[in-house]
Amino acid sequence: MVPLSDRPPVLAAWGAGVDSTAMLVELVERGEPVDQVLFADVGAEKRETLAFVPVFRGWLAERGVPSAIVRYAPKNFKNWPAYRTLTENLLTNGTLPGIAFGRGTCSQKWKAAPQHAWARTWPPAIAAWAAGRRVVKLIGYDASPADDRRYRAVQSLDDPLYEHRYPLREWGWRRDDCERRIAAAGLPVPPKSACFYCTAARPAEIRGLPRAQLRQIVLIEARAKPRLRNVEGLWRQTVKGARGATPRPGSMTAFIRQEGLLDPAEIEAIAALAPRSLLRWQAAVAQSEGARPEMARWMTVFDAFAGDPGDMDSAPSLYAGLERRS
Repeated sequence: MVPLSDRPPVLAAWGAGVDSTAMLVELVERGEPVDQVLFADVGAEKRETLAFVPVFRGWLAERGVPSAIVRYAPKNFKNWPAYRTLTENLLTNGTLPGIAFGRGTCSQKWKAAPQHAWARTWPPAIAAWAAGRRVVKLIGYDASPADDRRYRAVQSLDDPLYEHRYPLREWGWRRDDCERRIAAAGLPVPPKSACFYCTAARPAEIRGLPRAQLRQIVLIEARAKPRLRNVEGLWRQTVKGARGATPRPGSMTAFIRQEGLLDPAEIEAIAALAPRSLLRWQAAVAQSEGARPEMARWMTVFDAFAGDPGDMDSAPSLYAGLERRS
């Protein structure tokens, strides 16, 4: 392998999904340089993805490839309380992810930006940029039609800091090739990497979610509902099933209800009581002095009411419940 001092540093954007994992497996076992792997944790990953992250990081470490987990670190807050994850962001501001409104994805803010923030402190990148060289950034777009569209959208971009490389496209690999490569390395094939409430999620993916994440979907849509005008929910609009499409409502909550994934009484309790309690708590936090509690603490209390959602209304407010538990 060419010494790092004689070549540009190589940084991999790893999403913990099939494509980027297969890309790294093949590059590492070919002996090609991979100097750093970054996984951006948005705080809304599926449980299977979170279980796979330490497994693959261990595989990388055994082969001398360093990896790190990075997170978006917001500094200015329009509303209180402070948030640290995408889910907390949505609840604090009472909205849905940008993709639900047709404004692209959350990747730039929650994945690309924290990776770049990390790279700005990475000595090999600092040295390369000071010498007028670009860092090679590995991207796991495969050769499928879906990734063709993503690739076309970025291929002409001239980035002064990064030279983007797409190894899977160089090799002509599609998803099935990636799955076979991961299995051949003796690793479990990870699930599709995405937020559990992503607008692009298929109905079967929602059916497979644990109860805690289903409850959070109901909460997210209920909190955002007063501000929704042109979309029904996280799935945007109802799909009737024409031309072979899988029928589904535009609201994931409606799908959860019609599929019986949560008890109807629990859905109604969350939708009717949780947003109101959250707003009361937000108002109390905004008026408090000194160190203010963050949204993560409210979420802990919300999850604690999973056993009996009706208890949320019997408490004076979730803020009072939080104070008794913190």
